[in-house]
Order: sequence, then structure tokens, then C-alpha cells
Amino acid sequence: MKQIIALILLCVINISYAQDTLSVIGVGDIMLGTNYPSAKYLPVNQGKNLLKALNSTLRNADITFGNLEGTILNNGSTIKNCKNCYAFRMPEYLATNLVTAGFDVVSVANNHIRDFGQKGINNTLKVLDRLGIESAGLAKQRPTTSFTKNGIKYGFAAFAPNIGTVDIRDIANAKQIVKNLTADNDIVIVSFHGGAEGAKNQHVKNKSERFYGENRGNVYKFAHAVIDAGADIVFGHGPHVTRAVEVYKNRFIAYSLGNFCTYGRFNLRGVTGVAPIIKVNINKQDGSFVNAKITSIKQIKNQRVVLDPKGQALNLIRKLTKSDGFLQNIQIGADGVIRKL
Repeated sequence: MKQIIALILLCVINISYAQDTLSVIGVGDIMLGTNYPSAKYLPVNQGKNLLKALNSTLRNADITFGNLEGTILNNGSTIKNCKNCYAFRMPEYLATNLVTAGFDVVSVANNHIRDFGQKGINNTLKVLDRLGIESAGLAKQRPTTSFTKNGIKYGFAAFAPNIGTVDIRDIANAKQIVKNLTADNDIVIVSFHGGAEGAKNQHVKNKSERFYGENRGNVYKFAHAVIDAGADIVFGHGPHVTRAVEVYKNRFIAYSLGNFCTYGRFNLRGVTGVAPIIKVNINKQDGSFVNAKITSIKQIKNQRVVLDPKGQALNLIRKLTKSDGFLQNIQIGADGVIRKL
């Protein structure tokens, strides 16, 4: 009888927990394959194998987010004037894999959204709209978006240091954007594409980061500022490596989610080939952090993304979060769960 009562109580607690919380999954850079400069950079089977091993994991949340690193466009000329440029042109059919994987919202604020000019931008937004995937991050066309799912109204804003995007370096403007979203939405999610790139730039620095002579923003100052303005979750990407996480003012920050699904033309050696899926549970009423779960993935070059039994991304986050000084109020277990102290 005692065991039955205990089970009933556990069920009641779990039901109450589910009713009081929301879950938001964040992943990093997504480029599903490009037919520029050659169709040899396209995956087989229309890309259906890319995320097959992860679809159930990605769909297991109220909201799933990622950074769309490139344009959705069947054909067209790149505006880049250089030899051996990296320009990403994902054929439209590949985008249906985002729907299958359960993505609700993506950032288009990054250095590749303009690879094929205004034609590429317009078609990317058109296809995402047709598929029912929200997007934001373009200064003139779509700086923010708001949408409702299961009775909850979400506001989303995305920022980057690149031409045509909402500027991560204009923190005063970013704060005003977030304040406006907070006034009209229940939960506000912010994404940023910022920070220097590569294995030598895994640490979070409270200063403007420069890469190839470009100011890529002060991601620490930016993330804190948008939370001060009312953001509930901040997902970072851009360095192409995993970085630390932080809970600031009871709000969750991932400073870089790394390369999640970047087919063909990306360097996936070492730390650039592993990344996390982070599922963040927040209070439905006020957006405050409850806990989170890190699931490690790895990319098999020119094949697919799979779960990583070695937990490399988790190990990196545990190490970097400690060394960057963000463990004062959280702990990250070997099981991947991030808990408040």
C-alpha cells in the first residue's frame, strides 16, 4: 500500500511540474547542405538521414530553436566577390527536414544570410513562412517575431554583427527591442551570433571579441543586458565551438551551441565536430530557470548527426563553465542535468 501511495504522489508531482513549466530546446548552427559551388556538397536521400537519429529528442520540447546558417534557395548567384568563398545555398527541399525535426523558430541573423543577396533573403523567409517556422534577426525585414503555441505567447529576437542583421553591438537598441517584446509576450527568447571563432576561442570574455579584423561583439555584456531588459533565455552561436553556460538573474544563457548540423563544407575536426542539445525547463508564469539537460551529439562528416556516447560536448561545457567562473549558483552533473544550488 505504501508503494502505491508513493507512486500516486510521484505522478501528482510530475503532473504539477509539467503544468507549471515549459521546455525550450536550443541547438547551434544548421546548414543542411549546399548546391553551391557544386551539388557534391548535398546530402543523400534529400537530407532525411541527417537528423533521423535525433528527431525524437528535438521534438521533445514545447519550443525547439536553431541557427539557420545560410540561405534556402534553389539557384542564384552569390554576391561574394572572392575565390573559394564559403557561400551556402540550401535547396528548398532540404528545409522540410527542419519540420520533421520539430523546429519552431530559427535565427537568420548571421554572416551567411546575405550570401545570395536579397533574392536569397527573400526566398529564405518565404520558405520558412510556408513551412510554419518562425524566424527573426533582419534589421529591415524581420527584426523580431511573436507567435503563440499551446496558449503561450513567445517573443523572439536575434542579433549578429553582420550587415543587414540586428546589431549585437548596439546594446541600447537590443535592450529596447527586448523590453518591447516583454510587454507583449509571455516568454522572450533571444539569440545571438557573436564571438571569435574556432578552437582557440572557447572561453567567454567580458570584452569585445575580434576575428579577421571584425568586431564580433561582447557576448557576455550583451547576454546580461538583454536579461536585464526582460529576456528569459539567451542562446548563443557563431564561434563554431561549444562554450560555457550561465544562469544570470535566474535566467539561462548558453554562450555558444557550436556546430549542430553543418553538412559538407564545415571543419568538423576535434571540438568543432561535437555540440550540445540543451533542453531548458523554465517556469511558465515568470520564465525563471528551473533546470536544464545537456545531450551530447557529434557529426559524422558527410553523413549525419548522432548521439555521442562519450558525452564530449557535456564534458566541454562542464570544464568551460567551471574555468570561466559560472558555477557559483549552478552545478552540472555527469548526467547532463544543470541544477540550481
